[in-house]
Amino acid sequence: MAGLFDDDETDDQPRSEPPPPGPSLFGDDELPEAAAPVHAESYRVLARKYRPTTFDDLIGQDGLVRTLRNAFAMNRIAHAFMLTGVRGVGKTTTARILARALNCTGADGQGGPTPDPCGVCDNCVAILADRHPDVVEMDAASNTGVDDVREIIEATRFRPMIARTKVFIVDEVHMLSRNAFNALLKTLEEPPPHVKFVFATTEIRKVPITVLSRCQRFDLKRVPVDVLAAHFARIAEKEAVAVEGGALDAVARAADGSVRDGLSLLDQAIARADEGAPVTAELVADMLGLADRGMVFDLLEAVAAGDPAGALGVMDRAHEAGADPVLVMQDLLGLAHTLSRLKAIPALAEGSELPELDRARGAPLAARLSVPFLGRLWQMLLKGVAEVEQATDRRAAADMILIRLCYVSDLPPPGELVRRLSGEGTVARGNAVPASAPGPAPRAVVNGAPVAPAETAPATAPRLARFEDVIALAGEKRDALLYAHLRHDARLVRFAPPVIELNLTPEAPRDLSSRLARFLEAETGRRWTIALSRAAGAPSMVEAETTARETARNEALDHPLVRAIFETFPGAKIASVEVDAPPALAEPPVMDDDRFDDVPPISDDDIADAMEID
Repeated sequence: MAGLFDDDETDDQPRSEPPPPGPSLFGDDELPEAAAPVHAESYRVLARKYRPTTFDDLIGQDGLVRTLRNAFAMNRIAHAFMLTGVRGVGKTTTARILARALNCTGADGQGGPTPDPCGVCDNCVAILADRHPDVVEMDAASNTGVDDVREIIEATRFRPMIARTKVFIVDEVHMLSRNAFNALLKTLEEPPPHVKFVFATTEIRKVPITVLSRCQRFDLKRVPVDVLAAHFARIAEKEAVAVEGGALDAVARAADGSVRDGLSLLDQAIARADEGAPVTAELVADMLGLADRGMVFDLLEAVAAGDPAGALGVMDRAHEAGADPVLVMQDLLGLAHTLSRLKAIPALAEGSELPELDRARGAPLAARLSVPFLGRLWQMLLKGVAEVEQATDRRAAADMILIRLCYVSDLPPPGELVRRLSGEGTVARGNAVPASAPGPAPRAVVNGAPVAPAETAPATAPRLARFEDVIALAGEKRDALLYAHLRHDARLVRFAPPVIELNLTPEAPRDLSSRLARFLEAETGRRWTIALSRAAGAPSMVEAETTARETARNEALDHPLVRAIFETFPGAKIASVEVDAPPALAEPPVMDDDRFDDVPPISDDDIADAMEID
């Protein structure tokens, strides 16, 4: 019996739809077939694709690798590690390699902890895939509280499920709160034998010392430019991409010691180049907004030659190429540092630490430039970079910095200026002022250049022959309070050992005289009398020094050499005046310090006029 729909198929058989009568709406005799879905293959960036998986893969961290290999060989593996360094040098990568090294069982499943994990056992594969239940990674930047740390502490009580050792990796550990650190201390000091902690941080100073003292610390270094460039060249070869040496050097310098940053920049540069075309230094410079390295040398050579037109012309070309004025100034600053190193260590020109261009053009340029010029260039560029960063028109600010550098390129150092103005061949420290100058000049400092005095201070008198010697003795014996009060609050009326007569200021403590008497008796073995007087007395030492400095400053302003400097440099000023020796507070009697019996006797009237304090 035919069905209700006139088909011959049973319920157990699939029914087929009858063909549509006539042509379809699309004018075809058959319906179009659906296209198969296309799944685009996910691209892995170079920083992930070439992430180190063994200690041998780590670059620039030879000290760390050697220490960890020795620790595994001697079975002296710490229970907690603190890895610190700038971003991208391999802190988290090292932590994961450590986790595999601790838990590797070898290809046969019978191996123990090893610095060379096999990469094929179940533990190695699971840790590489970031799915091992006994290797726990926590980001302290988003898990900062006590509760997050308590979860780790609770987990340490249980043995590993499948691995040999539970490994807790805490990234950016400095972000933990103070309470979280405190909660972790006890467990960190005495963890169970099956637990290891690996901490990573870029801010080691923010980690409490109580935590650092419980960890074995490793400082991962910035990777040198030449090591980075060689590493990037190997990766480019594996990727079958042509990259010029200059481009690799530019990427390595821009990476600033970070492998991950450099690989990200290399990835971007490869994508920026046309398919099949090499990655050039010009392409990288344009991508980073940098001036070409050769252009930076051209710019510095124009500055050193005092050629503002040439310097501004180079800056125009850099601006047209898209270079950021701030980065141009920073490139100049970096080149000044490189040239200073070449000046101090000429052997750098023969090694491989510096790029070829820096060695070829930098060594001859460093030989021509003087150390004072390079030092002045560094200081002016330091301030110049800050000025350009804060300026509303960065290009104009950069031009003004270059013009300023050009016009001071042939400026002699301060010592040479003094020699020229004084008309003498040499004015060295301790030399006299030229004979043509009327009278001695005090030691003054004009814009950082010392002006030497004509005469030296007289020889010091015998010990305790003057009140100044008593004050100096208090300073030598580190009696800071007594020393300060004697300098500020004691005005000498008479000095006749073993009697000292003083007028004390109202700010002096009431027991100053008795303290001074006890101090002198202890130091000399003789009884001293400190008498207080209402007489005005000499100025205190601080008052005398202030007066002496003012007098010296006025004398310096009147000195012909200083006046000549002011006439030559209208904006100059005296920064400080140094007095060779403090002025005498009073004229002491001539005496032998070792024979107190020769001191003129003190009359009864003298004693009656003053209050004696033994």
